[in-house]
Amino acid sequence: QVQLVVSGGGLVQPGGSLRLSCEASGLIFSSIHMCWVRQAPGKGLEWVSAVNTGGSSTSYADSVKGRFTISRDNVKNTLYLQMNSLKPEDTAVYYCADAGPPHVYWGQGTQVTVSS
Repeated sequence: QVQLVVSGGGLVQPGGSLRLSCEASGLIFSSIHMCWVRQAPGKGLEWVSAVNTGGSSTSYADSVKGRFTISRDNVKNTLYLQMNSLKPEDTAVYYCADAGPPHVYWGQGTQVTVSS
């Protein structure tokens, strides 16, 4: 079956960095556009970033542009999100998913907390 296993979350101080990973199995990863979505406490889902199948085209929400970088390794079947200059408002559960629409495949999510 399809699995997207997300890792790399944690507690970090404002201005710090984290790298999230999303390892895929059970699907032809290299043929699927992928994205990251987050949900802050008490809020709805927010699309964060997306990358095309080959990794050559990326897009970002304005709230993370210039701070986050999405990438993928189709040999390792893994999606990444490098997050720099983190802010308290980046605190959320982060999910990887296929880019959709609709989003068919979801990872389990990882908590990112930005706090001093």
